[in-house]
Amino acid sequence: MKREAFFDRDASHYYCEDGKAVGAYCREQFPEDVAQTLAVADGVCRKYFLFNSKWDLEQTDEPVQFDGAIDWTYMPADDPEFVWQFNRHRFFMTLGQAYQMTGDEKYARAFMEIAEDWIDHVPLNEKYAAGPWRSLDTGFRGEYWSKAIWLFHDSPTLTEAFLQKYYDSMILQAEHIMECHSAYRYMSNWGVIENHGLFEIGVCLPQSEKTKQFIAFAVKNLEVQVRMQIMPDGVHWEQSPMYHNEVLHCLLDVILLAKRNGIALPDVILRQTEKMAMADVAWLKPDHHIVMMGDSDDVDVRDRISVAAYLFLNPVLRFGGFDRLDYESIWDLGMKAGEEYAVMERRKPDFTSLFLEHSGNTYFRSDWSERANFLHLHSGTMGAGHGHSDKLHIDLVVNGEDVLMDGGRYTYVSGPKRFSYKDPSGHNTITVDDLPFTVCKDSWECSKLSQPVKENFRCTKLAEFAQAGQLGYMDLPGGVYVNRKVVYIKPDLYILVDEMYTGDCHTYQQYFHFNNHGAVTLTAPGEKKFPCVAYRGKMAEADFYFVSAQVKAELKRGHIARHYNVEEENTVCKVTKPGDGFTSLITVIDAHPGRPLSIEKLPVRSALKQTDYPETMAEALKITTGEKEYVVILCHQEVNSPTDLVEADGCMGYGNVIVFDKAEDVLVGDVLNW
Repeated sequence: MKREAFFDRDASHYYCEDGKAVGAYCREQFPEDVAQTLAVADGVCRKYFLFNSKWDLEQTDEPVQFDGAIDWTYMPADDPEFVWQFNRHRFFMTLGQAYQMTGDEKYARAFMEIAEDWIDHVPLNEKYAAGPWRSLDTGFRGEYWSKAIWLFHDSPTLTEAFLQKYYDSMILQAEHIMECHSAYRYMSNWGVIENHGLFEIGVCLPQSEKTKQFIAFAVKNLEVQVRMQIMPDGVHWEQSPMYHNEVLHCLLDVILLAKRNGIALPDVILRQTEKMAMADVAWLKPDHHIVMMGDSDDVDVRDRISVAAYLFLNPVLRFGGFDRLDYESIWDLGMKAGEEYAVMERRKPDFTSLFLEHSGNTYFRSDWSERANFLHLHSGTMGAGHGHSDKLHIDLVVNGEDVLMDGGRYTYVSGPKRFSYKDPSGHNTITVDDLPFTVCKDSWECSKLSQPVKENFRCTKLAEFAQAGQLGYMDLPGGVYVNRKVVYIKPDLYILVDEMYTGDCHTYQQYFHFNNHGAVTLTAPGEKKFPCVAYRGKMAEADFYFVSAQVKAELKRGHIARHYNVEEENTVCKVTKPGDGFTSLITVIDAHPGRPLSIEKLPVRSALKQTDYPETMAEALKITTGEKEYVVILCHQEVNSPTDLVEADGCMGYGNVIVFDKAEDVLVGDVLNW
């Protein structure tokens, strides 16, 4: 196939319009990224493969070198994820970027030789169907092959014979994606990734009736998929921010190419994609990284938000994105887009804290600075295979630094290690009798699930509140309903109230998994009255006071995996309390240690009957910070009958959860829950 036939349109129909200009810009602005790209590309020229790019979904820390022929089914450590990652060929784009930055034909030769080797030695047959030709990875190749070939469009190394062979293989891969279509694709991220790849092949190959069929087929399925998979609050149903962003990336690619080729997309694809990007803004930690919820790594997602900001001309997304287009995005969008992005309006969101009610995720945020305090509470569905047993889990960031963290994912290989990352004990949540409320059957399926109970969220000038429950322990004797309340007294006090409703005897466990970049110490009751765990990091300090009676706190060794295949040790605090009937566990988190602080448990009185309620009905705390004196009344059930008010330390009001700033108000208070 002649070059002018393969590249049948000008650069404005593809990705970056001038690779040489983008390459020169990147050399000036992103020297570290350029160095990594060239190092990876040079390695690929030597058949040396290491998958450590930011968006390699299953990264590797051990390189693989082939001295002779490449074995496209090579599987180190019995992890098939390597086979699938390897056969996605993301490194073809890396070779293309290196070529545009250097003009060195060795990168074009390596691209042509490796691509031909794969085409010649990995046919579509039964032997390779579940490995290199798995439909998901064929979808990835649709993107990577489409982007890579354009980066080599001006290379004299590419022969007409190679272009024909490459074209024929892309047609075969597109047809394979179509043949694999099933109802499963409507609900799985596989469907979006596959149809995104199909769309890219359809747009980037020479236009014909066949490529028009590819585009129409992909758009029809993507419309159904975004309607099914994206909740009204913008969160992908699998409850994994990393896969949420992979789906978002696919949709952004489709929208970009559709704009550049005059292809009309259903409005629902545009609406849902923009919502996904806005969800990213809502859950960004102060360091711009996602929480490691479900099967997620520790990743900065401003690149995804930046592309969305550009495509939707959205100033709030522009606020959440990079100051300028990042290295990967400029290769997709090009120099003209980079200039347009740089002068876009940038507007701070009109919220700090937010409840995404459909996915069941609450985010408390003190402000939008990089030194903000941030707490995330998850109360939604598990989200299938990529979701974890993390109902009622919290993440906590203080002064911009992680304090409480999700452990991540580490591996997809089924077994005890996989389960230890997915089980409730691997999260900052509550268990009953040391039993999981969700039981893993293998890496992806569960033999027991837990129904979430998504409840209410409220913000006032003084405080913010969320609560949620789960029904995973209703099969135990007496049944156990677990409810977690979070009271946030702005800007740096948090109160966790864990309520266990049952008619039987059980033992309860709280887990707190700490960032391994800080020091964690446990102090027995003494001057501070209550057991206390202190976290001291580079920027963050936080003290955890366990103020309920009969609690036992202990520190244990745990694990954290910020990236796939990379495991580190961390410290876990396990708090245990026995209970007969209703039981509560109250934890006060001081995110500003060093100031004077006192915590006192108070009885809650019936203001009209002048009797004290038992702690199983209501409890109160008096927290004095030196400058402020707060009273917090926490009712565990209905207490006002027939007409009554609750009272503690001279503060009186009506409500289930009330916070008083005693210098401002001792009547009514800030009612956070009725």
